Amino acid sequence: LSQVEIAEMLSINKSSYSSWESGRAKPNQKNLAALAKILDVDVTYLESEYNIVNNYLQLSPDNQAKAEEYVEELLLSQQSSKVTPLFSVQVLSDIQLSAGLGEFLFDEYETETVFSDEEQLGYDIATWISGKSMEPIYQDGEVALIRSSGFDYDGAVYALSWNDSVFIKKLYREKEGFRMVSLNDKYPDKFIPYEDEPRIVGKVVGHFMPVIGS
Repeated sequence: LSQVEIAEMLSINKSSYSSWESGRAKPNQKNLAALAKILDVDVTYLESEYNIVNNYLQLSPDNQAKAEEYVEELLLSQQSSKVTPLFSVQVLSDIQLSAGLGEFLFDEYETETVFSDEEQLGYDIATWISGKSMEPIYQDGEVALIRSSGFDYDGAVYALSWNDSVFIKKLYREKEGFRMVSLNDKYPDKFIPYEDEPRIVGKVVGHFMPVIGS
């Protein structure tokens, strides 16, 4: 809407409306309410807008420049002070789930704290992912979130302990054992016979790259 159009809608002349915009004059309450309705804003918004402009126009040119500089500094300070909430996750420090060709497991169960920018829920164990066999979904250096459980259904991603190593793989239950399938087709399937006593640690229910810590 132009100044002329708004002035016509308010049944006032253009110069009167122009003086409102410049801060030289202030509309009465009736005109202010009508203007707010036309612009689809609250009356309080227009009142605060007028006060800001009116005070600014009363400053000398030098002080106007200082005011602009100060407002910019305040805005930058406000933006830099916005803190993204982080959520802590306790990760097993010395046990890495191998998402590669196999990693030796240690018996230490110490944890370290890392942070996620999203709250992580519904898991029992958090540990590191190592390797590229489950890319592009599961990345090397991410944290895997595992819910302790047995086998649920074919094709889900599980943490499986076998031969002193733990793997993150898609699992398929077959007559004589489990078939481990990688998402990265550069890695061949592996068959694990039941007689080797593989143990399902749990189902992988989430994963994330830590914001802080590694």
